[in-house]
Amino acid sequence: MDSFTLKLLTPFAGVFSFFLVFLSIPTILRVAESKNLYDEPNKRTVHKTKIPTLGGLAIFLSFLFTYSIFAEWFSFTQIPFLIPALLIIFSIGIKDDIMVTAPMVKLFGQILAAFVIIGWGDLRFTSLHGFLGLDLNYMVGFMLTLVVFIYIVNGFNLIDGIDGLASISGIISITAFSFWFYINGNYHIPIFGAALVGALLGFTYFNVFSKTQKIFMGDTGSLLLGFLLAVAAVKFCEFNKPENADNLKFAMNSAPAVAIGILIVPVIDTLRIFVYRISRGNSPFTADKNHIHHRMLTLGFTHLQISSIIGLVNIFFVVLSYYLRNLGVVKLTIFNLVLGLAFSYIPAIFIYRKKKRMLKNKPLF
Repeated sequence: MDSFTLKLLTPFAGVFSFFLVFLSIPTILRVAESKNLYDEPNKRTVHKTKIPTLGGLAIFLSFLFTYSIFAEWFSFTQIPFLIPALLIIFSIGIKDDIMVTAPMVKLFGQILAAFVIIGWGDLRFTSLHGFLGLDLNYMVGFMLTLVVFIYIVNGFNLIDGIDGLASISGIISITAFSFWFYINGNYHIPIFGAALVGALLGFTYFNVFSKTQKIFMGDTGSLLLGFLLAVAAVKFCEFNKPENADNLKFAMNSAPAVAIGILIVPVIDTLRIFVYRISRGNSPFTADKNHIHHRMLTLGFTHLQISSIIGLVNIFFVVLSYYLRNLGVVKLTIFNLVLGLAFSYIPAIFIYRKKKRMLKNKPLF
């Protein structure tokens, strides 16, 4: 099939995936209502009413169906063992959405899914992109890829605390990865990305804008989203290995650092919250309300405003990382992390100033 036809089919995959989600969620909502499958409000949540959490089921089915049809129909080389790995992610996510799952069980499931696609599917880092002139052997590459998968998967799970944030961040990130593959003439990841973007857009309508059919993506959706973004990030870094640069129209000479910029929202929020919890003697997996989006809620922003602002920051980092792609892996990584952490502490500064003004204006008696 010629490249022009493939280019036209990419948005079609997104539209197809969108309508699958858009048409399936009302049915899922009726099932959730009949079986009383709701997320009840508690001290850790920000919603005040019970909301169904099975949006991830629609995202999973839509992505899987669209990707399987387009990858096979148009003779794309599928990512080996992706579907078995996604089935593991789906099983631990749907179980947690229906019945509470122990954190260690969820972590084991994530490791198992990552092991399937890294070990059997051979999707792993094979190069450090010139970092300190070091080579990467099989075992170190395997373990590094495993850590990246677990980090990104849990990163998206952690930012899924308000309406629209995880889905908007996911749309921006997968679009940034897909755009690079698209302009370099590789249409597998763009089809992969279009299937995911279409599903997320369909979900976002119900999650953010619908007044009567609201739904959350739950762990099923956030774990799936993180896993698919981890797959795209590893593929992005592998395609940009120094030895492949001459074969690319638009090479990313600092690909791992650019990937960090593309995934800056889950990367920074997870790093900041883990350091915060550990510094106070708590487990990094202890749930709290100290995420960036929680602090912006304290300042009075709405869910949509927060998701839009953080989304714009995400786009800023994508453009900046693309522009600084030749800066070097170490320099660009440090730059992205330092700048990202600086942005993440802006809400805390405003909260501090707000409290200071309140204390100053507080009457003595």
